[in-house]
Amino acid sequence: MGADISQADLTDLIALLIDCVEGGASVGFMLPLPEARAEEFWRRKTALAASGDHGLLVARDAGGKIIGTVQMVLAPLDNQPHRGDIIKLLVHRGARRLGVGEALMRAAQAGKTLLVLDTATGSAAERLYTRLGWRRAGVIPDYALYPDGRLTATTVYYLQLK
Repeated sequence: MGADISQADLTDLIALLIDCVEGGASVGFMLPLPEARAEEFWRRKTALAASGDHGLLVARDAGGKIIGTVQMVLAPLDNQPHRGDIIKLLVHRGARRLGVGEALMRAAQAGKTLLVLDTATGSAAERLYTRLGWRRAGVIPDYALYPDGRLTATTVYYLQLK
């Protein structure tokens, strides 16, 4: 997905982000999340994806609507072309437990031998990552805020691939 994103896709991405934040996901935004702020975020992310600095994968439902995304930082430094940082996995609440998150995470593995990520400690995402073979590296207390302002720890994970 590039910087020349369609209006329909942009609308889907905005709705997806707002849905996740309203559902309590600690993904960098506070409540309420204005549509303009969500649009600004997606315009920046799609431009980074178009430049090749970030990866942005989307999952669509049968009607073509975007119901999930995963974002990655690709080759963050010259001496790390083999690894990537998963920076945000988003799945619409209405599409959860259908394999969308797993499919996105498996697709994000392409071409890498090491992936890292962090997620809110105790979140449903932790169960997904553990089930997919990710290993827990540690926990950082009071790392971020939930959208409602409560502090949360973050758990750091890594996945070594062949």
